[in-house]
Amino acid sequence: MHTAGIVFFAAVAAAGVAIIAAGMAHFRRPAADPAEYLRELDADDGIIGDYEQRLAQPFLVRVVRPLGGQFLQSIGRLTPANYLDSIHKKLLLAGMSTSVRAEEFVTAQAALVGAMTLAAISITVFAHPDSRKGILFLVLLPAMGVLFPQAWLNRKVQERKTMILRDLPDTLDLLAISVEAGMGFEGALEVVVHNFVSPLADEFSRTLREMELGLPRRDAFQNLKRRTEVPELSNFVLALLQADALGIPIGRVLKTQAAEMRTKRRQWAREKAGKLPVKILFPLVAFIFPAVLIVILGPAGSSIGRALR
Repeated sequence: MHTAGIVFFAAVAAAGVAIIAAGMAHFRRPAADPAEYLRELDADDGIIGDYEQRLAQPFLVRVVRPLGGQFLQSIGRLTPANYLDSIHKKLLLAGMSTSVRAEEFVTAQAALVGAMTLAAISITVFAHPDSRKGILFLVLLPAMGVLFPQAWLNRKVQERKTMILRDLPDTLDLLAISVEAGMGFEGALEVVVHNFVSPLADEFSRTLREMELGLPRRDAFQNLKRRTEVPELSNFVLALLQADALGIPIGRVLKTQAAEMRTKRRQWAREKAGKLPVKILFPLVAFIFPAVLIVILGPAGSSIGRALR
């Protein structure tokens, strides 16, 4: 009976989290390409009314999305502005700002905390653990609901920064080759965007679109620095802006920066290789050494035990 109650409440909590997550996922879609949007406006075929479009949407989107919007407004009013700003900045650094809003992330975090709290209460009520374990469940499970989304988002930010740093030398090499071949800087950026599929290429594509829309090059690259916060990329942007202000040939700057970034990537790889023996020591001691000792000393231990009898 106790096990059935725990399973029931866990299933109800999981279903609630899944419904809210589905509503939040469809609440805000990624921003479409402006050119694609204009082409859709010019197209005359396949136009359907708003009612048919609503009917074509999935059931969860039609039902949960309005409820999710009202819930988002309540969460946005109750959450401190500083916390929302920090979440928005992390989503921007993780490259998820166009698909997930800070309010949606906070809502999912609150839903997870509620589900974990409900699971802790269910375990305490139906399983009847001792007082220490009950307090541990009531404190640990909600804390996991609070900390797990934050840890996941921080990991996404760090992974994206690592990918940008890893692709930066090759990207700068292609930029330098394109500029030395006679292309302009914007044309070299287009070559990079078309030949690379990476977060850095996506950021350069966004910077290129900003410049095409009339934003000055300096402001567009300052936005690039704020969206990435990778020190090596920030140094490249600073050198590029200084060269643009002083009239230094961009090709020379790109070639120098590419050589410097290759050296830094080599040093970064050596640093990672130097840390590997220390990191591998813990699984070696915890998992490999005990198995080796059992294989080697097992027969001897049985012989010693029989001799002592």
